[in-house]
Amino acid sequence: MKSAAGFARQTIRDFNGNHGLLLAGAIAYYALLSMVPLLTLSAIVLSHWMDRAELLAAIGHSLAWLVPSQSKVVLQDISALLENQAEIGLALTVTLVFFSSLAFSVLEKSMAVIFSHRENVKSRHFLVSAILPYFFVLLLGLCMLGMTVISVTLQSMAQESVHLLGHHWSLKGLSGALLYLAGLFVETFILAMLYLILPTGRTRASHALIGGFVAMSLWEAIRRILIWYFSNLSRASIVYGSLTTPVVALFSMEIAATLFLLGAQVISEYERLKK
Repeated sequence: MKSAAGFARQTIRDFNGNHGLLLAGAIAYYALLSMVPLLTLSAIVLSHWMDRAELLAAIGHSLAWLVPSQSKVVLQDISALLENQAEIGLALTVTLVFFSSLAFSVLEKSMAVIFSHRENVKSRHFLVSAILPYFFVLLLGLCMLGMTVISVTLQSMAQESVHLLGHHWSLKGLSGALLYLAGLFVETFILAMLYLILPTGRTRASHALIGGFVAMSLWEAIRRILIWYFSNLSRASIVYGSLTTPVVALFSMEIAATLFLLGAQVISEYERLKK
């Protein structure tokens, strides 16, 4: 426990030394600008193979993880955009390409700062850096498709029940727990993939999973606190008025970006410790 506490103190000390909060603010800003175009464009593409109601339910589930307490408002905006997809398809694509490129550029620079201890690492070719955002967008689309299929399957299972020895058990609670665990797994997987891809140099898969698990666990705890706070104590709507949704969404995404960079810092400190 003493070694773990020392490791945590060193991680936070180096994170502050790397100006992690400032980097997280830049990531959250560009991520917020590209979030709605990304989700809307993904929904437009996936709507050709999936029922729109099921697709919006899956997007709402993802938004509940990303922007707690404001997911319904953002989902309404995405639903309205889907109704006018023929007119805004090109605008969405250009916006997504522009802001996602900026967001990934900030992410790469942040990773370079955190993993500056790596020696003799060649810089990434500019074409690879240019392709990475679109690879990640494709990965998010596939994960969204997978989560939608899992959600529909588990919802069907929730309608079933088990009869054994005269007893009756509904599977609704089990399906909800499995959907929650599937969400945690997908979140950890996406974070681990980012830790594997974004830093220059080689990141071990086990280290990436450790960082992804740490970031996911911290975000899940803080997400629940945010939901409780904005539901019971927050007076943000009085202070910010019509700007409440973007302000709260930006605040939530900055916390998420901070925890993402903190997970990368854990990997960095662990690499130094192994050396």
